[in-house]
Amino acid sequence: MNDTTGVSSGAFGPDLVEVFGPSQRDGGPDLVQLLTPEGERVHHAEFDYDFSAEQLRGFYRDMVLTRRIDTEATALQRHGELGIWAQLLGQEAAQIGAGRALRPQDYVFPTYREHGVAYCRGVDPLDLLGLFRGVDQGAWDPADNNFGLYTIVIGAQVLHGVGYAMGIQRDGAVGTGDAERDAAVIAHFGDGASSQGDVNEAFIFAASYNAPVVFFCQNNQWAISEPIERQTRIPLYQRALGFGFPGVRVDGNDVLATYAVTQAALQRARDGQGPTLVEAYTYRMGAHTTTDDPTRYRLSDDVEHWKLKDPIKRLEVYLRRNGLVDQQFFDELDQEAKDLGHHLREGCKALPDPNPMSVFDHVYTEMTDELAAQRDRYATYLASFEESH
Repeated sequence: MNDTTGVSSGAFGPDLVEVFGPSQRDGGPDLVQLLTPEGERVHHAEFDYDFSAEQLRGFYRDMVLTRRIDTEATALQRHGELGIWAQLLGQEAAQIGAGRALRPQDYVFPTYREHGVAYCRGVDPLDLLGLFRGVDQGAWDPADNNFGLYTIVIGAQVLHGVGYAMGIQRDGAVGTGDAERDAAVIAHFGDGASSQGDVNEAFIFAASYNAPVVFFCQNNQWAISEPIERQTRIPLYQRALGFGFPGVRVDGNDVLATYAVTQAALQRARDGQGPTLVEAYTYRMGAHTTTDDPTRYRLSDDVEHWKLKDPIKRLEVYLRRNGLVDQQFFDELDQEAKDLGHHLREGCKALPDPNPMSVFDHVYTEMTDELAAQRDRYATYLASFEESH
């Protein structure tokens, strides 16, 4: 069943056709949008924002470079240099908008697809490739950029994020009015993860303790091959009300709206007003990962429909139409993207294999006797291979 106008009544009953009717294909009437797919600037009563030309060019640059990271990593996996890669094609606006709304003291708990947010936080994308190449387990230091390690266990990072937010709260870094001190947490997850118990438990704890956390759901319509219609009977953002905090649905292909909504939600958390659920309504134009074949479960018409909403193209149209860029800007950005691609290709192939003994180095702050014994036995085991030669 890949009915692009909604759920078939035979699958779930006629009531769902109304919930996921034709308007839901474009996000529905509650969708917050500041830039239409045609590149027209529109305004919103609650989430409007004045953007400078420099900000707009910066958003465009960020999205272009993030897409280049994704393209290069996908090619590297196809050439056998990476074991797997989680693509983000089409979700650049959701990630850059959220990433640029953060302050330095805010903390990010990502899944395994937040390459654009990692880029915004200063993580070298080569470090991301090392994880998918299998030569480290996330070697960047979270303390350097307040960006946690990628989480493979679906939804676990959302609980981690709430726990960290509760710690910020108890440290007195919320609601003081000090813009340099007050902090918030943003926890990223997808529409598929919203069905996990961990995510719903995180909602309960966050609401109960009024934790300074923003739940940022990138609803890309597919939990691998499972469509969103089979996971929820109401739009995801409306679930927040059942837990006692607000939810907002934003056009996840509109970087301006995503920034404005996320910035407001983060500020609300910093001010001590508690959690918010942001549903970034977007579409995964690529595969779930490089091991996935999306042609097996979705219609090409759906993909073509969403290509018309491309987040990069719509901002480019706006920039050109309003004379905010010239050809030099595009030429320089093109060269920057090529340089980034070269950095990733050559750097990935040069990544060294890890020392097998390093797995014991960062388990505990102080080595326990039990772990030391395991380490020594493993060292003896490795040495046996050298002796045999």
